[in-house]
Amino acid sequence: MKRCFDARKYLKIQKKKINERIQMYDKLYLEFGGKLVDDQHAARTLPGYLPDLKIQLLQELKDQAEVILCINADAIEKAKIRADHMITYEMEVIRLIEFLRAKGIEVNSVVITLFNGQKKAEDFARKLQDYKIQTYFHSFTKGYPTDVDTIVSDEGYGANSFIRTTKPLVVVAAPGPGSGKLATALSQLYHESKHGTKAGYAKFETFPVWDLPLKHPVNIAYEAATADLGDKNMIDYFHLEKYGKSAVNYNRDLETFPVLKEILTRISGKSAYNSPTDMGVNVIGQCITDDKAVNRAAKDEIIRRYLRALTDLKKGIVDKTVPERIKLLMNELDISEADRPVIKYANEKRLKAGNLPSACLQVGKKYVVGRKTDYLSPISSTFINAIKTITKIPDEVDLIAPSILKPILDIKNKTSNFAASHLGLGEVLIALSICSATNPAAKTALESIDKLNGAEFHATHLIPDEELVILSNLGINATSGTEIDLG
Repeated sequence: MKRCFDARKYLKIQKKKINERIQMYDKLYLEFGGKLVDDQHAARTLPGYLPDLKIQLLQELKDQAEVILCINADAIEKAKIRADHMITYEMEVIRLIEFLRAKGIEVNSVVITLFNGQKKAEDFARKLQDYKIQTYFHSFTKGYPTDVDTIVSDEGYGANSFIRTTKPLVVVAAPGPGSGKLATALSQLYHESKHGTKAGYAKFETFPVWDLPLKHPVNIAYEAATADLGDKNMIDYFHLEKYGKSAVNYNRDLETFPVLKEILTRISGKSAYNSPTDMGVNVIGQCITDDKAVNRAAKDEIIRRYLRALTDLKKGIVDKTVPERIKLLMNELDISEADRPVIKYANEKRLKAGNLPSACLQVGKKYVVGRKTDYLSPISSTFINAIKTITKIPDEVDLIAPSILKPILDIKNKTSNFAASHLGLGEVLIALSICSATNPAAKTALESIDKLNGAEFHATHLIPDEELVILSNLGINATSGTEIDLG
């Protein structure tokens, strides 16, 4: 996919924008929306945007910034999952702590929000002691959202412990939505005000992009990504009324803005913001270099989101309203599954293979297919074929000899609770790594895997979670049919 987003320009002007907001206060609490690390949605929708661009931004601001991480106690109790990595929010918080520290970014603390005595939340707090992380428990804010007098009082935000910070920029982030970032930031503002500190609040959301049209595919792709939350993009009518300019925001921010403005006014004596858009600092729209290419990338993402919603429906993760919402968005843009060629070639391969589960991976302008074999899953088979294609290794050359694959499959069967008829992508990559020590072709193949980053992939059957995570980590945009491979 053609690069159509200028990441270098983005870092430069985004840093400037945040610094301008910091200068307005003694201390700025900046709520980070979306994914702090591995923002693959942004990378897919805006080719050229790097999945860890927010981390690069924080590295440039690290001398003046520290991070507070929030996690909902119920998310811990229910073992809520970050779907792209198939890890719990609890583990994601630990991963973020380790990642941020490795990048030299200070992690101040973790706040467990909406705490009501959940035992697993208490266990998690004890676990964080091993990471030398200060943990705070915040409960539901009394009076929220209607009784502002109680909210902005010692019974409301004042009931929460004050988190001592030392930097002028405090980033409030989380492993996912519903983690209590806003309540944590506002609680801090209340305490800072009582300490005589002029503290402010701002929001750093990647999507929707406020200065793109309401129905721009990039903004519609955000609606598709949050279809399970019921988010809907809208014109910011507060902004339009105040400034006479259209800006895009989403329903939840618009609905809560009057209360939020009143809370900020009660805490600080006045609010610097006349609209939800005023609160934001994101400059994404200024860094798009090719709107036509961005349009195509965003439409592709919407189709992928639809197919994944159908898969999640099959798994029982979502109800039918989620794919239905996305289908309506597709109809608005006049796009369909037929606009995803890998589906066509994967289905054709399945028919030619006697209805065996099959897959297709796009390599440049080529469509490489594979099927389930005696030893390989359809994903593994297609992956090997694709690697051979990009390295021009002849098809008859074995990257991994059957004599190696068979004993691996045999031991897998002996050590599993169920019979396995093939090796998954993770097992094949390990085998390929071992073979690369003595097989030059395997070594060449292994060194070329990064060339598949950004490739499109489709399987005719449900892709097992473990293979889906690997494909995602390799930057391969995978979708699947909803049939189950029982073999």
